[in-house]
Amino acid sequence: MRACRTFARAAEQLDLFVGSGSDIAARDVQDLMAWPFFSLAKSKRIKPIDFRMGEISILVEATAEHGMATIWDADVLIWVASQIVEARDTGKPTSRLIAASPHEILAFTGRGTGKAGYERLRAALDRLQSTSIATSIRQRGARRHHRFSWINEWRECLDGNGRTFGIEMIVPDWFYEGVVDRALVLTIDPAYFQLTGGLERWLYRIVRKHGGRQKGGWSFDIAHLHLKSGALSPLKRFAFDIREIVRRQPLPGYRLALGHELGRERLNFTPLPVDPFEAARRRIGMAPVERCG
Repeated sequence: MRACRTFARAAEQLDLFVGSGSDIAARDVQDLMAWPFFSLAKSKRIKPIDFRMGEISILVEATAEHGMATIWDADVLIWVASQIVEARDTGKPTSRLIAASPHEILAFTGRGTGKAGYERLRAALDRLQSTSIATSIRQRGARRHHRFSWINEWRECLDGNGRTFGIEMIVPDWFYEGVVDRALVLTIDPAYFQLTGGLERWLYRIVRKHGGRQKGGWSFDIAHLHLKSGALSPLKRFAFDIREIVRRQPLPGYRLALGHELGRERLNFTPLPVDPFEAARRRIGMAPVERCG
């Protein structure tokens, strides 16, 4: 991709990292998968997420102009994480300053690459840049917080006719450090991008983070899940939506079931058997093979 003039201040400190295209495995950051950092609604959310559990605290604040970054906007961060891990694993240098074409990001996340897709990508970048996060995660002591936005700065690169041919963005230290540490990144199923509901997207990420490929599966108290989601809906509505997701079974790679323990409703999930050939294809970002019959 052609380079454009980088941010004046950042150019003095950061080398420009150019992405490797869209045909790579999708990776997500475990901290983002496990905790409530994003709005799960498609409508604009202004009300903050103020989450506390033990020594973990997260405060997510939005602007009235753009609203809070959504779980669909987080696809951009999954793209960034995937690019950084891909480059790192092939011995290439990486940076918090990353460049790509809009087409690469949209293709990677399964979005339309027409004009509407480009407009939605710009809106997502604005929300990611304007959303403010303060968290104790990965800080020494619960009273110490790291404050940042998902994107420090971003800009479009235009050709002589005013058409966009590229995007440059700077991701924060907190996010970048979580990506370059191998222990904090997981490969996710590319079918994740086809999930249309905010709650089912969030549920896949938390299931993938906590359940992994454990044969015995995992389980969560529904009320605990509600707290960890940061959703605005009341518990009763949240539980109803979870039951509907269990009925539809949309999460790739996992089987969901509901149960009760000590009078409390729980969500149980177990990994589905995986064909070794298909697993190898998914690890390198290839789509599953279509089978007849």
